[in-house]
Amino acid sequence: MSQAPTPAAAPAKRPAGRGGRNLELSDELKAYKGVWVFIEHDRGHVHSVSWELIGEARKLADTLGCPVSAILLGGPDEPLEKFAAEAFTFGADKAYIMKDPVLKGYRNEPFTKGMTDLVNKYQPEIFLLGATSMGRDLAGSVATTLLTGLTADCTELKIDPTSKALAATRPTFGGSLYCTIMTLAYRPQMATVRPRVMLMPRADASRTGEITYDTLGMIETQVVTKMLDFIADANSNKINLPYADVIVSGGKGLKNPENFKLVFELARVLGGEVGSTRPCVQAGWVEADRQVGQTGKTVRPKLYIAAGISGAIQHRVGCEAADVIVAINTDVNAPIFEFAHYGIVGNAMQVLPALTQAFAAHLALRSRQVA
Repeated sequence: MSQAPTPAAAPAKRPAGRGGRNLELSDELKAYKGVWVFIEHDRGHVHSVSWELIGEARKLADTLGCPVSAILLGGPDEPLEKFAAEAFTFGADKAYIMKDPVLKGYRNEPFTKGMTDLVNKYQPEIFLLGATSMGRDLAGSVATTLLTGLTADCTELKIDPTSKALAATRPTFGGSLYCTIMTLAYRPQMATVRPRVMLMPRADASRTGEITYDTLGMIETQVVTKMLDFIADANSNKINLPYADVIVSGGKGLKNPENFKLVFELARVLGGEVGSTRPCVQAGWVEADRQVGQTGKTVRPKLYIAAGISGAIQHRVGCEAADVIVAINTDVNAPIFEFAHYGIVGNAMQVLPALTQAFAAHLALRSRQVA
């Protein structure tokens, strides 16, 4: 392990502003190498999106022929070395650790300073963060401070074969189109990805890596915000769509909230969660935490049943990674049938009760056989 407490280097000179439309990378910025991932942790636990991004960073780095680094900021008593060791098993080669009392508990100002100091000193070409509440807050301030580009809520990350730049794909125009964005003349290239969009990589316990320590150089009196207390959200674990194995979702094709109860009944029998489209949330049929799609949750269940959902791209981006998608719709030309694995052309108000009854009978029979 190496110790590196030296002062952070000055920010690299940036190319001409928007008016100049400079699309060439300066010689100074060509020196930026490596793929970084911010490891988000809280109360002793790492957010799983960090490991998903390590897996994705590994693919990008293998294409570029460069290392993957995990970035960890926290308090002196937090187990950052343990998190770094776990990052190595998922594909990281290096870890940069910054410990300071000011970094105990997330606050934007000290985290932004720590992160930008590390970037200016070690010069990564790509920097990935989870599109969580913390990640979104931090990514925006870091990108603004570094005067670089940031592509938010990406659904795909690749390396452009011609420019070797990060090609970050995300939905746009209200989710009706996908666009691919490249930051050609600025470094690092930054992107955020929502949880469950990327696959969780397999851990390799034999992998190890190198840890570099750095210092923040900031004292508490320099931070405007103060953390007085932490109060957990009592409702935070009641609806956990992104990590459900079975999800039954309903759309406006169900006509009214009374019919939407059929979705809850089937989900209850299957031991799954209930999802919905944005129009159902806007109509007040279900809570916002149940929305699946571009402006809701991204899910990756083993089984996704979509009842009365047309399958517009806004919803598709949130559920298409499911292992099996079963669509129920009266319209044989509904877009959802283009990506569903199984389709039932029929009235969801009739099909859902039939499925609920059939599954209940089958599960009851199976439980009796096991007993």
